[in-house]
Amino acid sequence: MLKSEKEVTVRFNEVDSLAIVWHGHYVTYFEDGREDFGLKHGLDYLKIYAEGYLVPIVSVKIDYKKTLAYGDTMIVETILKETPAAKIIFQFNIYKKKEEGRELVATGETIQVFLDKQFALQLYCPPFYEEWKQKMNIGK
Repeated sequence: MLKSEKEVTVRFNEVDSLAIVWHGHYVTYFEDGREDFGLKHGLDYLKIYAEGYLVPIVSVKIDYKKTLAYGDTMIVETILKETPAAKIIFQFNIYKKKEEGRELVATGETIQVFLDKQFALQLYCPPFYEEWKQKMNIGK
């Protein structure tokens, strides 16, 4: 299982009138996790673009368990889900960092597909992505 963890602190502009993180900001936290994963594992957006591809999000799923508030520190755990399909699927666990450990506050998933630079959907994994999966021992 290939994953990354990134700490993020809740900023003032992310809380709503109830003093908790507005639900839509969790999508941004997932983005923080994807960027961190890509940089740590050699699959960042600029590399993908340099290879001639775009990877737009086509699906987002979020399940909320607890709340986060201004100043809380969270850990965004990003896990690559193996699939033979021409897509990138990430699963997420967002934990509130506490002195005595972690508390799960949200889970989720995003699905990205490959497009070439003319915006044509790719039905097969691009060669660079297949090579990256082999290098990372994914799907074996």
